Amino acid sequence: MHRYLSSESDKKSHMKGTIFDIKRYAINDGPGIRTTIFFKGCPMSCLWCHNPESINSKPQKIYEKDRCIGCLECIDVCPEKAISLTGQGMNTDKNCVRCGKCAQICPSEAIQIAGRRVDIEDIIQIIEKDILFYDESKGGVTFSGGEPLMQADFLCELLDACEYLDIHRAVDTSGYADLPVFKKIIKKTDLLLFDLKMINDEKHRKFTGVSNESIIKNLKFAAEKQIDTIIRIPVIPGINTDDENIEKTGCIVSSIPNVLSICLLPYHDSAKGKYRRFAMKYGLPKVVTPNNFQMESIAGKLRSFNLKVNIGG
Repeated sequence: MHRYLSSESDKKSHMKGTIFDIKRYAINDGPGIRTTIFFKGCPMSCLWCHNPESINSKPQKIYEKDRCIGCLECIDVCPEKAISLTGQGMNTDKNCVRCGKCAQICPSEAIQIAGRRVDIEDIIQIIEKDILFYDESKGGVTFSGGEPLMQADFLCELLDACEYLDIHRAVDTSGYADLPVFKKIIKKTDLLLFDLKMINDEKHRKFTGVSNESIIKNLKFAAEKQIDTIIRIPVIPGINTDDENIEKTGCIVSSIPNVLSICLLPYHDSAKGKYRRFAMKYGLPKVVTPNNFQMESIAGKLRSFNLKVNIGG
C-alpha cells in the first residue's frame, strides 16, 4: 500500500470513483506538464459536449456491429453469461455488470467499455510516475470530467494525496454544484479551471439543461477566497457569441481580481462520431467552427476590460 494511504486508516484506499480516461503529458489543462484525470458523470447536457462518454456516471458498453466478426469469444469469457449472438449482432442482457472482460478479449474492438471503477491507489500510482516532469515544468495534476465535483469525496481524497506528495492541484469544473461541495473542494485546490458557458440564465437552461445561478455564485465565492482561476469559455457561434453575452462576461470576470486569464476555446464538431457510437443525437449539427476573425474579435472585446485573453488552451 502507498505511504499516503498507510499513513492513516486504510479506509480511503477502498474508496472508489469512476473515470473514463487518464491523459499523461497534458499541456492544455493548466501550467506545465500535467496528468489529467477525467471523471465520469456530468449533471449538465451541453449541446456541444465533445465528451458524450462523460455524461453518464456509470461505465457504458459500446458495441459496433460493423466491426463484429462473430468469433463468440465475448460469449465464452462473460462471467455473467449475459451475452448472446443474434441475427442483429451481439445482445447484452440485464445481467451485464460492465466488468469489461468482453472488451478486453474482443479481437476486432467491436466491444468497448467507456469508464471504469478505480480506487485511490490506482490513481496515485499513475500520478507518481510523472512527478519528475511536474517538478521540472512546474506542472501537476488536473481533475476534469465530466464534472469532478459530482464525485466530491473521491476528489477530496485525491486532492489530499496530491498535497501529501507536494503536487500542484488543478480542478476543471463547470462550477455547477451546491456551495458546501464547492467550498470543500476549492480549499484543497491550487488552481480552478472554471468553464463559463454563458451569462444569460434562460439561454443557459436552454443549451445546457441547468440554471447558471449556482455557477455564478460559486465563481464569486472563489473570488472571495482568492483562489487562482482561469476562465475557460467555449465559443459556440450563434449561441454565446452575441455582443450582450460578451459584454456581460467581461463585466463579471473583470470584477474578479484572482482571474489569471480567459481561455477562448473554439467550438469544433470532431465528437460527432462519438455520438453515433453511443446512439446519441448530436445537438448542433449545423454549427460550424468559428474562424480566426471571429475568435480575435471576441478576444478583443474581452481585452477591452483589461483582461488577459488567450485563444485555445
